[in-house]
Amino acid sequence: MNSFPAHPFGTDITTDVILSQMANCRSWEDKYRVVIQLGKKLPVLSEAQKMHSLNVPGCESKVWLSVQEKENLYYFSADSDARIVKGLLAIVLAAVEGKTREDIQSFQFDDYFKSMDLIHHLSESRSNGMYAIIEQIRTI
Repeated sequence: MNSFPAHPFGTDITTDVILSQMANCRSWEDKYRVVIQLGKKLPVLSEAQKMHSLNVPGCESKVWLSVQEKENLYYFSADSDARIVKGLLAIVLAAVEGKTREDIQSFQFDDYFKSMDLIHHLSESRSNGMYAIIEQIRTI
């Protein structure tokens, strides 16, 4: 039996799947719907999990982030009180889930977001919040 935590959204949601879904979108509204749907796949954290989660400074919305490290691989859980932020969390977590510290540090988030044509559609506060989440993950 595998002792590693389950991926938050199952084995079928990966960066490749997300990039493919985004590439098939014809408008920002379509991409927005994909982001919201991805957020719905994140499990809701319990109040106890939220109490023991890391603070993410720089986010206007409430964000709860927790991490487990097993055998030099990192596994994340996250939640937010905002639907779009929860979807952005899913996009970020797909890139770092089950990865080593080195993989997380070297992952090119700017290229990842650029390939989705995502950043320039977000408000400045959402974009800043997303980068605050990434920074928090990288400092773990």
